[in-house]
Amino acid sequence: MCGIAGILSVRPDAPPDHQAVRRMCNAMVHRGPDDHGFRVDGPCALGHRRLSIIDLRPEGAQPMTNEDDSIAVVVNGEIYNFRELRRELEDKGHTFKSRSDSEVCLHLYEEDGIDFLDRLRGMFAIALWDGPRRRLVLARDRFGKKPLFYHVGDDGLAFASELGALAASGHFEPRANLDAIDAFLCLQYVPSPSTAFEGVKK
Repeated sequence: MCGIAGILSVRPDAPPDHQAVRRMCNAMVHRGPDDHGFRVDGPCALGHRRLSIIDLRPEGAQPMTNEDDSIAVVVNGEIYNFRELRRELEDKGHTFKSRSDSEVCLHLYEEDGIDFLDRLRGMFAIALWDGPRRRLVLARDRFGKKPLFYHVGDDGLAFASELGALAASGHFEPRANLDAIDAFLCLQYVPSPSTAFEGVKK
């Protein structure tokens, strides 16, 4: 279990609130007690709490970047088919810095663009920032095994692996979503994309 968090600012006069990303990551220290990392590039700030499982070396730390440092990724989860994907990517000339399954996402995105998600087998939540294209890709595995919560406001988008961490960002006022509470009392779960907070989706 790891934790990811980030903010994408939509205001050209305001950089992303990197302190909010730090607060979100601090709220998820239990998800990743082994390490943490942050990256700010233009309007996007990414954060990661690491639970070291694959590649315990410092090279496995996140956020990870591609060869020219233009694309960054944070991942929570596991990519089951990363070894075969890595071999394929190395045959195409990609250079890897780590033995981590997460790094495969970077190079696969370079090859396939947004369609890289169709090649992944596993349980994951991913935030990938493409600096040159100013594109943030947020994705979750098809069954929703790994959590991903987000809020879109006037200043931009904030996301995190946990609802409490997202609330720690201070980017929205936590107000109860009464429809979601009603659904929970009736169904014993809150159907996607709703959450217990108004304006927050999963």
